[in-house]
Amino acid sequence: MSFKIITDSSCDIKREVLAEWGIDMLSLSFRFTDSEQNYTEADMSIGDFYEAMRSGRVAKTAAVNTATFKDEFEKHLKEGNDIFYIGFSSGLSSTFSSGYLALESLKAEYPERKMRAVDTLAASAGEGLLVYLAKVKRDEGASLDELADYIESIKLNLSHWFTVEDLVYLKRGGRVSAAAAFFGNLLGIKPVLHVDNEGHLIPVSKVRGRRTSLNAILDKYGETAIDPKAGPVFISHADCQADVDYFAAELEKRYGVKVDHITDVGPVIGSHSGPGTFAFFFLAKER
Repeated sequence: MSFKIITDSSCDIKREVLAEWGIDMLSLSFRFTDSEQNYTEADMSIGDFYEAMRSGRVAKTAAVNTATFKDEFEKHLKEGNDIFYIGFSSGLSSTFSSGYLALESLKAEYPERKMRAVDTLAASAGEGLLVYLAKVKRDEGASLDELADYIESIKLNLSHWFTVEDLVYLKRGGRVSAAAAFFGNLLGIKPVLHVDNEGHLIPVSKVRGRRTSLNAILDKYGETAIDPKAGPVFISHADCQADVDYFAAELEKRYGVKVDHITDVGPVIGSHSGPGTFAFFFLAKER
């Protein structure tokens, strides 16, 4: 009996890459506060999105609703497929809840079909790394239940480390105070953040200078990775390729590890973290 893996756009893996992996994706949406037009990641290039943010436009995001999930899931159920939904952290969005409710509502209508959902408690390419590992496990022949149980068992080993270029975006989201954002930007203070076991974005430390924040993340990898000399490791970034190049070279020099996948921080995450966000993901002893 076949099953379909479905995720959402907050995984920050390009739709065409997911298609190669045999995985479907539903899109969260965003709009700028000076306009009523809604967009998905397919409607605007990532360069144009961050250029708009740098010009001062403020973006707001919206979760996928239950009806949209239900339509997508039912399409596959009618084709005779079971469903595995792997979703965006419930600590950051209502998207997973909508997907879960959609599956629950369909169970009575399709009692012969198997449906599972896992809240990754992850964001950006952290969610994307779990989606990738699900694809690998499926290709190895895992059943739907084996696959869902596997992702559930490792999701709290999925480590996220972030830093941002401009604190104003964290201020808008209530992560730092207005005063901390102002003086932090003035003094070149860069926060190092991670996603905790409840799927929330949490500031961990503050360092001075961008390069220092990247080196702090490299140190965290060496301290906490299950095996620092083995992957997979993913990077996502918001229009800061030079930082990616530096980090990838240092990662290989220090630990002998090459980055498995580099992707853009999409509009869903980027709306809240801003251009210049850098994020690194790997399997750790604990988050």
